[in-house]
Amino acid sequence: MAIALLAGCAAGPKVPDWSINAVGHVERFTEAYLKGDARVEAREFELARAEVARTGRPELVARVELNRCAARVASLVFEPCAGFEPLRADASDAERAYANYLAGQANAQDAALLPPQHRAIAAGGTAIAAIEDPFARLVAAGVLLRQRRAAPDTVAQATDTASHQGWRRPLLAWLGVQARLAEERGDVAEAARLRRRMDLVQ
Repeated sequence: MAIALLAGCAAGPKVPDWSINAVGHVERFTEAYLKGDARVEAREFELARAEVARTGRPELVARVELNRCAARVASLVFEPCAGFEPLRADASDAERAYANYLAGQANAQDAALLPPQHRAIAAGGTAIAAIEDPFARLVAAGVLLRQRRAAPDTVAQATDTASHQGWRRPLLAWLGVQARLAEERGDVAEAARLRRRMDLVQ
């Protein structure tokens, strides 16, 4: 969300340097988090936030914070989006809608304001296969799991997505969910196989 909105926030042929820099930092901190590199993620996040803060526009800082929180939802880290809350009052309806979506609390009005790939999930849908962007697909799967609406097939698709991208952090989280589901249905062999995969990733 942040990458798309930051990239499109400047009018005219010349894109400001801060926008180009911020998009690059957002991409890098998101990728670093998903790969499990906390040091790079922290540095790139601070750089991204500093670039947009130079504009004095809280809605742009809110988008960076929301992108960080989205990476956590994709990795099944369900915690409050603390960095966004101080900016909520000055954020737009679209940013507040996305924050509600990440928290698993989006309503019908929020759904209409979300990026297109998330509208169906916010409106009550459960299919993630049609979401082309892998990051958005994992975020949607995370929202479904947070709402306890994720079917085993959704969990499998999220695991495959994280595996295909080489995103260590969400892969471990989704493999853990798969292993727990296997244990709950009494499939000891499958649970053991999934735990071996987790050991390999770790």
